Amino acid sequence: LEAAGRLRVMAFDKTGTLTYGKPEVMDVIQNPASAESDDPLKLAAMVESRSEHPLARAVVRAAEERGIEVASLEESDVGVEALSGRGVRAVLNGDEQQIYVGNRALFNEVSIAIPRELLSQARALEDDGKTVMVVATTIGGQASVAGLVAVADTVRPNAREVIAALKRVGIRRTVMLTGDNERTAAAIAAQAGIDEFRANLPPDEKVAAIEALLAEYEQAAMVGDGINDAPALARATVGIAMGGAGTDQALETADIALMADNLDNIPYAIRLSRRTLGIVRQNLGLSLAIKAVVMALALPGLATLWMAVFADVGASLIVILNGMRLLRHRA
Repeated sequence: LEAAGRLRVMAFDKTGTLTYGKPEVMDVIQNPASAESDDPLKLAAMVESRSEHPLARAVVRAAEERGIEVASLEESDVGVEALSGRGVRAVLNGDEQQIYVGNRALFNEVSIAIPRELLSQARALEDDGKTVMVVATTIGGQASVAGLVAVADTVRPNAREVIAALKRVGIRRTVMLTGDNERTAAAIAAQAGIDEFRANLPPDEKVAAIEALLAEYEQAAMVGDGINDAPALARATVGIAMGGAGTDQALETADIALMADNLDNIPYAIRLSRRTLGIVRQNLGLSLAIKAVVMALALPGLATLWMAVFADVGASLIVILNGMRLLRHRA
């Protein structure tokens, strides 16, 4: 409570915090130059079927809803590697075939060229606030881009109101930290009313972003829900986890958990913290003042026993009653 009452800057994760964290596949675009059998949604679902990430679950769910039979990848036949902040890679049949599902940074890293037409479509989808996953395969060293899978998450309807309420209670700066691309991050930040955003951040760079805010403001809060947010939650002065949808790691690391994932509780927590600090200061001042007056009267012999009782027990009762005024403080 004491630390929260002094906050001036607050950072937010995007997925599951400012958004519901329940993305849905909105667009599937196949590369006209790829083989008809290379359905990007089918390939992506095959790779993502072993992941619990919200985007992965959305891809698998979309494939099932569209009646696409997703081949099961047996652990003995395939190796799946999560590439933090970039995507995922599956290696099949030894090293004979590889499937990549991820953002453009991943494909720049592995030197797989994305066709110009698909790049243009990806940028248009990102401008609409969608997260675009590129799907590609390599067989015998020959790469082929199968297409795009665009996923969209819904911004929480009260996100903008919550950010405005935080400004009213003294938060000067709000920052969104996300592993998503620049265009999608910009669209979501605009919808939520966030002051600024930092995109394409893996977990370690989220921690670095928090450290930069701490260097500038001395105290900073982080709001998140996922495993990737846990290091940043731990580094922040005050870590706030989404209590309903948050992972165990986030909940265990955070200082505050928002029950029912209600963002409205964040401004309430800040107001309560500052009101609590105010009452603590009142109680300290009042207690010291009472004791100082009785001490001044005691030195010339003017204080009575009842005055001493009032200075001790009476001051304690006043402090308790003053503190109980917090019970009237509502969200």
